[in-house]
Amino acid sequence: MAPKHGIFKSLFFILFALLISCKEDNEVTPAPNPPDDDDDEIITPGVDPTTAKTIGFFLDNWTAREFAEPAFTEASTPSVTKITVTVDAGTIITKIPTTSFSQNANTWMTPMIDQPAFMNHITNLHPRVIRFPAGSGSDVYFWNSKPGALPSDVPAQLVDKDGVKKDPGFMYGNTNDNWRASLDNYYAMLKQSGNEGLLTMNYGYARYGTSSNPVATAAHLAADWVRYDKGRTKYWEIGNEVYADWEWGYRINVAANKDGQPEFLTGKLYAQHFKVFADSMRKAADEVGSKIYIGAVTYEHTPESWQVNTTQTWNTTMLPELNNDADFYIVHNYFTPYNENSNTSTITSSVMTETSKVIDFVKQTLQSANVEIKPIAMTEWNMWARDSKQQVSNVSGIFAVLVIGESIKNEYGLTARWDLLNGWDNGNDHGLFSDGNEPGVTKWTPRPSFHYMYFFDKMLGDRLIDATSTNSNIKVYGSTFSSGEAAVTLVNVSGSAENVEIKLKNINAGDRFYWYTLEGATDNGEFSRKVMVNGQGPSGVAGGPADYTSLKARSAVTTDGIKVAVPARGMVNLVVGKKK
Repeated sequence: MAPKHGIFKSLFFILFALLISCKEDNEVTPAPNPPDDDDDEIITPGVDPTTAKTIGFFLDNWTAREFAEPAFTEASTPSVTKITVTVDAGTIITKIPTTSFSQNANTWMTPMIDQPAFMNHITNLHPRVIRFPAGSGSDVYFWNSKPGALPSDVPAQLVDKDGVKKDPGFMYGNTNDNWRASLDNYYAMLKQSGNEGLLTMNYGYARYGTSSNPVATAAHLAADWVRYDKGRTKYWEIGNEVYADWEWGYRINVAANKDGQPEFLTGKLYAQHFKVFADSMRKAADEVGSKIYIGAVTYEHTPESWQVNTTQTWNTTMLPELNNDADFYIVHNYFTPYNENSNTSTITSSVMTETSKVIDFVKQTLQSANVEIKPIAMTEWNMWARDSKQQVSNVSGIFAVLVIGESIKNEYGLTARWDLLNGWDNGNDHGLFSDGNEPGVTKWTPRPSFHYMYFFDKMLGDRLIDATSTNSNIKVYGSTFSSGEAAVTLVNVSGSAENVEIKLKNINAGDRFYWYTLEGATDNGEFSRKVMVNGQGPSGVAGGPADYTSLKARSAVTTDGIKVAVPARGMVNLVVGKKK
């Protein structure tokens, strides 16, 4: 029998060996760390796509946007949802052009700069680009003339589409009246509100002018405007809707014409004249050291059999003759059936079909003419729906968001709403502001569309990303801020409120989200003239909350998911904070 101390010694060496063995094993194959919930999803960052040719230089002014956390009120969220919206930050559709929120001013909306209410609202709205002087009025606008002092080669009356001589209502840029804006008023308004311009040249003068060379004369007038502008404006158009028989210059008095022009305008003739204008204007821009982009009027739909020959053959004769000389192409769209008393469904569905249909048609005609695809600008848009106050309603607000959202998704370079001020006409009024003739409503009161565009822009990032909805009544636009947040705009086109859950992919979401809810009131059926923002509305019979810039957002934590109630015929603008 061995001594006890020998046994203890043997046991000691055995234990020591086991300890060394365990230590060596731990060093070679360490135990895995416990799983981290934050590492479950692999984030695939989005990659900016190549700029679409239909956007082009309209992205030159693009800047990164940073989201500033708003003051907020803690709010409840729905516990049960039936609809899921999925937003994928890993799939970037396009950088968002700042020109997507553009507006149209006109000459009859007062001098503008002497209207404090208007100047305050247009500065807050900040549409970036404001077009001038005014639709069809552009083709009878003389930027440097005083009222009544037309150039000597301008007839006092022009012939309309039927050959009847009429006073076209000439417009003047050198004015000092209290009811209309001079050109300098317009420039001052842009400067004071922090916006820039888009100017429409008087092409009609090249047709109805009676000088020996009316085209050169009209082009010289346009070039002198470029010189006077001195680089303040980048975007210029030659004419307004000149493919149509309602435009001045469509038909001329050939007996008074001295350069052998035909009685009726054609697309080919316009293209020939366009090149004269563009050459003169570009030389003028070089003289003042500025870079300008010049757009050509393009027809936006497959022509109908009832339309005049000028309209039916416009693109097919204009584009080959133009031969890439334009910097961009111009379309207009009023979406809904002409002068129909359309319901909400017709109004909203028209946007979802027309926006893509128009840009696809223009691209197809450019390709058929074997010319380059260049930026496409929708310099006028609104609706034809009338007689139920659709144009001044809450529904006009969701319509506006859909037009802008779909134009970004379909990669338009610029989108400009018609117009800032018009005429009441019992609610058949395209004006973004009340004109003062609306019963019970003060002049310059913002209409619901103003509030919808304001909050859409406020809560929109700088890149549009992929977003889908499980319900066709919930339209969705997803975006990201360069500062890291995700934004989601939800538009409910139905007559019933819906609860929606938002699922985010490929983004590190924070612990809180913020939102604004916009909806109509109970007046005027489906076309309420009011908009409520987070429950706050106007003090009067129409419009929205006066304190829209200081309204607190609603907010909730993301612990139980990102869920919101989207009101009937309403909108939610939501931003999910970034992970800190």
